[in-house]
Amino acid sequence: MSDGASPLESVFTYAAPALKFGRGAATEVGYDVRGWGARRALVVTDPDVAAAGHAETVADSLRAHGIEVVVYDRARVEPTDASLIDAVDFARAESGRAGIDAVVAVGGGSSIDTGKAVALLLTNPGDLMDYINAPVGKARAPERPVLPLAAVPTTTGTGSESTTICVLDVLSLKVKTGISHPALRPRLAVVDPSLSATQPAGVIAAAGMDIACHALESYTARWFADQPAKTAEQRVPYCGSNPISDVWSERALGLLAGAFRAAVRREPGDPDAPADPAAADAMALAATFAGLGFGNAGVHVPHANAYPIAGRVRDFRPADYPGQEPMVPHGMAVGLTAPEAFRFTFDAAPQRHLRAARLLAGATDASAAADGPDLLPTVLVDLMRDIGLPNGLAAVGYGAGDVDDLVAGALQQQRLLATAPKDVTAEDLAGVVGASLELW
Repeated sequence: MSDGASPLESVFTYAAPALKFGRGAATEVGYDVRGWGARRALVVTDPDVAAAGHAETVADSLRAHGIEVVVYDRARVEPTDASLIDAVDFARAESGRAGIDAVVAVGGGSSIDTGKAVALLLTNPGDLMDYINAPVGKARAPERPVLPLAAVPTTTGTGSESTTICVLDVLSLKVKTGISHPALRPRLAVVDPSLSATQPAGVIAAAGMDIACHALESYTARWFADQPAKTAEQRVPYCGSNPISDVWSERALGLLAGAFRAAVRREPGDPDAPADPAAADAMALAATFAGLGFGNAGVHVPHANAYPIAGRVRDFRPADYPGQEPMVPHGMAVGLTAPEAFRFTFDAAPQRHLRAARLLAGATDASAAADGPDLLPTVLVDLMRDIGLPNGLAAVGYGAGDVDDLVAGALQQQRLLATAPKDVTAEDLAGVVGASLELW
């Protein structure tokens, strides 16, 4: 009992997709999808992944097993409601012509999230806004089974191949939100490090911060048994930190300690070289482990802050990302307030923050820093500086006058803030955001 009045939770849940991991795994997708009885599959990808040949590798595997392939290659990096509607309209037209019975998403989290929206809306009535989380949308639950989805990530970090979330920007409201339902979890995750090893250093750095924050936030999330008891129908995928998600998060942090800097590092004069193979494999495994952890425990303050940071971008253009549109990549947006967020949450779970810091630091000098609320922020700032991330929110175009607006956007993410290890007020977020304008 929490205070003698209301019972506390005694149950946690865990779910994950089937997983196939290793170099060459992408060439086996056809075998697995054929096993579902699929005869016509929609491959969802983006123009750059298509140009790199990764989508064609997967399509060839599907064709080799007798599956007709339709390709949608217009997935947008950082999806919007408009881009998802475009994908759904394309898929509905193709389904009406000859049927589609499986979706295969090849790309970063943006392509996978686009695939989730397609898989949902090909079998369920209504439009996109019906299913988007309240209060932005109607938070409608699927009435019918979604199409089976195989997710083949080509970046290491988003964890979308493991999760129940589809994230998007609603352009008219300048807000980043999502669709959240257990039915959106892919049936199969195919993680092939030979695909992600070709990412440029800037993409590895930003996406890798997403891995780190997935692991850190799920590990420091409110413990499942410290939350009010729920009935079976009230349970949601994010149930708080728990004994199973902890295992995945700890292992992800340990892998990052040994691989992150090496994966980003390039030989002088050869910035386009692929990542070190051992480091690339370890990053892919870390991303998988972190996804299996946070996809059940949840994330909290850094991810809540990241939505308005990405959604309200003005003219920042990150290195190594395709196209010329302003954007703050998701992992970068998450990382920019993480040091201060964990300084704020430290007193709710000191030992967890300290252990997480030591796991992530590995053998770096920061691991010798004094115990206390500064340890994890110090480890994170040292890492961010080493991998070339911007020095705080000011470096991506925000100033002191933007703090209130960013806080208002973060407060809309109550689904995430509810997982924080302590209650979070607007004043708390203003302190975190304001202190994140410059990190070093």
